Amino acid sequence: MNWDIVGHTWAVELLQGQLARGQMHHAYLLTGPLGVGRRTLALRLAQALNCLEPPAPGMPCGTCRACRLIAQMQHPDLSVVQAEAVGGTLKVDQVRELQRSLALAPYEARYRVALLLRFEEAHLSAANALLKTLEEPPPNVILILTASSAEDLLETIVSRCEVLRLRPLPLSLVESGLQARWSLDQDEARLLAHISNGRLGYAVFLHDDGDFLEKRQDWLDELFRLLQADLVERFHFADQAAKDRSTLRELLTVWLSYWRDVLLDAAGTGVPLTNIDREAEIHQLAAHLALADVYNLIISVEDKLEAINSNANLRLVLENLLLDLPRLALASDIL
Repeated sequence: MNWDIVGHTWAVELLQGQLARGQMHHAYLLTGPLGVGRRTLALRLAQALNCLEPPAPGMPCGTCRACRLIAQMQHPDLSVVQAEAVGGTLKVDQVRELQRSLALAPYEARYRVALLLRFEEAHLSAANALLKTLEEPPPNVILILTASSAEDLLETIVSRCEVLRLRPLPLSLVESGLQARWSLDQDEARLLAHISNGRLGYAVFLHDDGDFLEKRQDWLDELFRLLQADLVERFHFADQAAKDRSTLRELLTVWLSYWRDVLLDAAGTGVPLTNIDREAEIHQLAAHLALADVYNLIISVEDKLEAINSNANLRLVLENLLLDLPRLALASDIL
């Protein structure tokens, strides 16, 4: 039984076994990259804890009132706490409000479940405030934290949780899951499996965002044009592209994935490419550029992404990156 989850069988079996034996921990930390399935696993655990008609010990039915409300994150005994937006800050007042609600007995379920998403975004004061609850949890309360990595959190937080480290799934499993459950055709499923690097949740998000694949193509096409462009054209692009921080972050993330593909190909690693629909171009760029130059460009893009996240001037950041971008005299042959 897999809790209706694609992959992560080991984690499901561990949690289901604890439930069946009545050996639940009071706090769990689910780590892994964004979109890998942390929230889905957390919600299935909450369902298994409070299912009204479990078909087997540790198994949620998925259809009873409790399971349906938890899946919608609307159950009165489920508290969801997170920063207002990805990259934001989870504040101490949110943790204190959660603590007040957890002090109350469950309204209708066996357990009150607190789901604290992306806890690496918690302000230090919020993390410290949660420590008291982790040390002395109220009865019938289970806390589930998610984070990109245990190393991003205070050691005092991590040490009080059962840690489950989720990893990206095999690309073939993501591809088959997208076809079977979301009815994607084979080509789109394969592309999204690679773009998501095995993160099924992120692949589904990209599919639901109907504009993403089109934007991605535009951004990569623009990159190729800039490889041939002079500084005037490049700085004009910087002026147009540096108007929105979130969009620029997305654009540079796509460029970064592309240059990493070029590096992997140039090094002959045999690692599956992310941008498989641009494979021919990646092969040709890898043949025309020195490995060290591609590596330095990747470092430059990473530095610029960090600067964007630190509220640096967007136009200056992008202009500096475009100065590092190689200008290829043979770009017409490559493209």
